[in-house]
Amino acid sequence: MSNPLLDTSSLPQFAEIAPEHVLPALERVISAHRSKLDELLDNTADPDFESLVAPLEDMEHELSRVWSPVSHLQGVLGSREWREAYNAALPILTEYGTELSQNARLQQAYARVDGGLPADASEARRNAVAHALRDFHLAGVDLPEHEKQRFREIMQSLAAIQADFDHRIQDASDAWALPVDDADELEGLSTQVLQRAAAEASRRGREGWLLTLDYPTYHAVMTHAENRGLRETFYHGWVTRASDQGANAEWDNSDNIDRILALRHEAANLVGFRNYAEYSLATKMAESPEQVIEFLRDLASHSRLAAEAELAELRDFSGMVVEPWDVSFLLEKLKQEKFSISNEALRQYFPATMVVSGLFELASRLYDVEFASDPDVVTWHEDALYYRVRNRGGEEIGGFYTDLFARSGKRTGAWVDDCVNRKNLNGSATLPVGFLVCNFSPPDERGQSLLTHDDVVTVFHEFGHMLHHLLTRIDYPSIAGINGVPWDAVELPSQFMENFAWSYEVLERCSAHAETGNPLPEDLFRRLEQSRHTGAALAMMRQIEFGLFDMRLHAEYDPGAPGAVLSVLDEVRAEVSLVRHPAYNRLPQAFSHIFAGGYAAGYYSYKWAEVLAADAFGAFEEAGIFDAPTAARFRREILEIGGSRDFMRAYVDFRGRKPEIDALLRQSGIVPS
Repeated sequence: MSNPLLDTSSLPQFAEIAPEHVLPALERVISAHRSKLDELLDNTADPDFESLVAPLEDMEHELSRVWSPVSHLQGVLGSREWREAYNAALPILTEYGTELSQNARLQQAYARVDGGLPADASEARRNAVAHALRDFHLAGVDLPEHEKQRFREIMQSLAAIQADFDHRIQDASDAWALPVDDADELEGLSTQVLQRAAAEASRRGREGWLLTLDYPTYHAVMTHAENRGLRETFYHGWVTRASDQGANAEWDNSDNIDRILALRHEAANLVGFRNYAEYSLATKMAESPEQVIEFLRDLASHSRLAAEAELAELRDFSGMVVEPWDVSFLLEKLKQEKFSISNEALRQYFPATMVVSGLFELASRLYDVEFASDPDVVTWHEDALYYRVRNRGGEEIGGFYTDLFARSGKRTGAWVDDCVNRKNLNGSATLPVGFLVCNFSPPDERGQSLLTHDDVVTVFHEFGHMLHHLLTRIDYPSIAGINGVPWDAVELPSQFMENFAWSYEVLERCSAHAETGNPLPEDLFRRLEQSRHTGAALAMMRQIEFGLFDMRLHAEYDPGAPGAVLSVLDEVRAEVSLVRHPAYNRLPQAFSHIFAGGYAAGYYSYKWAEVLAADAFGAFEEAGIFDAPTAARFRREILEIGGSRDFMRAYVDFRGRKPEIDALLRQSGIVPS
């Protein structure tokens, strides 16, 4: 029987791919690649880009195509079988990746390619080679063999522990449920939420309602539930997931955190860095942990007074001490009071299908691209759809899958990932394909999923990542699309797109009332616009808290004093947090961005890139937000270049100057416009 994962001639065959295909496919591809690498190194006396780099880029591209469906399916299906297959394959993939990056013969061959690049070699080629040489060093290619072996062991352990970290969060979230028998306890929750809760209770053979800890339900309770006790119960469930304060000790991530931090620190030391923060920044725009901390503290100093004023307004408005489970609820009430607006009223205007349609229209207007669904493409779930992307002339330039709704077993949050990277090497070309995943409320009995405006902002954000992936013009996979882009710049296209979710001309085309079909009224939008800055400074301080905690945790780690995670968090909160957190709060244990994702010593990137995004959008505000030359310049200088250029230089070429922090402060309402 043929293995569908090995067929990389077309889109993944999701109807045929099964967990049992994973290990054989991966082992076969890696074995073939090892042989091919030996052949290349043995037979290439004078390597150049075409004879060495291009074949290796091809090999990496093929391996990525085999692995990307596996990584994706374990995240969106969440079955025990897929998790087991993923966990079994991860060590093999990690071992091979480290083996490649520690190959001294290969590093020396790349160095010869670098030294022999002709004077007219493209910047893209130079950067592809430079990035590879940098990564050889970061993987310990120069180390003695026994230290190389230790580095490999660390990478193996980290891959397994980080995967386990994420799985524990998922298991703890899926296991949590709150039965409710009295409808009065659910006052304030929308019909949509109540219907889902009733259906879940029925599915489990209960009367009444069963509230789960998926994000749509959690967000709805925290924002709309009149019952303060219910909000606190949900808050407790959310901030104690996978911790010593949670319901099940086997899902406690505390030991995982200690092991992750210790291993990261050891790995960084092995390759010559004082700590993991310095190691992480070697591939980013920021130059040092001190610079990042100064950047975050500068943001905090500009934002503190506004945040204190916002908190005081909530206290005056509510007449009580504001607890963490009150903030979202009171902000929503305040918006209703001041602006006669509510998330639930807005939700009626944003069916998911209409939002997606309007988003496509926006991208078409800005970048001259068109989107068309293809129902013949097989996906992994009935909720998933596939879209082909073409230039106005009809030339296909890529495609992407969407999977927008929450369901049991599916990883929480929203993300974009690559399915296929763009490639054009030695006569072999592929177009980029991506995955766009969200966790919005599933369609109701009418078949409609109604989004909050926050949800609209989220899908705009993720679509910015997708455009970055799709519109690349770089032919080398390692630096195409999002690949090779400094991590603290990778959020620029996504956060930039969020700004369009605050344009009436855009939202008018993204909206159609669930009952009447009418677009969002302009007067309602104006009230939404007026409410935009409600709680913005508090939200700014919250993100600064996360960024400072992450950077300090990795920069100040002391192997002689493990287990200092909560004390670092306490210090950071004492410095920048205005809302008191209860002692049971265990933020780190479910902080998957930094302990299981790619944001370790990099969470500051959201704020760093937000400065870039606000400043970049300023160019559109100055010229007109749909200005064709400005959009063409943004596409050319930012979206198309991948990791082929120095990013700050590319930004200056777009904006005419370096970014300024003032744009973000104005956009957040912290300083006057």
